[in-house]
Amino acid sequence: EGEKPSAVVESYGFHRSVIYRWMRTVKGRGKGLRALASRKGTGRPKKLTPAQERQVFRWINGKNPLQYGFDFGLWTRQIVRELVEREFGVRLSLASIGGMLARLGLSAQKPLQRAYQRDPEAIERWQRETYPAIARRAKREKADVYFWDESGFRADAVQGTTWGVKGETPVVQTPGQRQSIGAASAVSAKGAFWFATYKGALSGELFVDLLKKLMYRRKKALHLIVDGLPAHKKAVVKDYVASTQGKLTLHFLPGYAPDLN
Repeated sequence: EGEKPSAVVESYGFHRSVIYRWMRTVKGRGKGLRALASRKGTGRPKKLTPAQERQVFRWINGKNPLQYGFDFGLWTRQIVRELVEREFGVRLSLASIGGMLARLGLSAQKPLQRAYQRDPEAIERWQRETYPAIARRAKREKADVYFWDESGFRADAVQGTTWGVKGETPVVQTPGQRQSIGAASAVSAKGAFWFATYKGALSGELFVDLLKKLMYRRKKALHLIVDGLPAHKKAVVKDYVASTQGKLTLHFLPGYAPDLN
């Protein structure tokens, strides 16, 4: 538009010589302004092919290093590097391993613990058959379905994290006495919620007292899904459930399946 090139490039904050290189580039034969478009740098070529990287994903996803002859059950960048070198004959740096895992959609996570006694088939069968049958029965009876569980809380437990100076662990004041309290709760799929607190360990008698509070003034019948805690299966509990004459029915989750509750 008639401005001097040096004045134009100065308004962008670049060195005055840059504009002349841009102008020579644009005037190149068959180039035009497209020649100034930014391009992503290609970087150093990858040592593993896309197919090999997909194989690394298959090695890690849902499996553990013990299945490949390692003596440690959790994936680390070091173990992945050793496995890649053993199978592909390619030595990568730990930084390269981390970058590849990130590209594959993998990240370092704290694993959930699962008991060895867990029966995946029984859990899958409970989800596919047992619970839908409970839901259909409750619908016919115009009853509610609730899930029940207990938790314990301690006054001297520090929950969560806090910010502090790096290298200096923050100090949180807590009560000197080790006070604790138990809480039982029941929740439905529709969001209805009930809870009560109690002291001491849960026994069959205490469980019955909590059930009586849950059933107090309840008009609809209730199907209550609980885990296999011994206190839930005591004779005193069975006697109380029988005394409700169908108003309360207990259903038990398969063993070692806390994720269902």
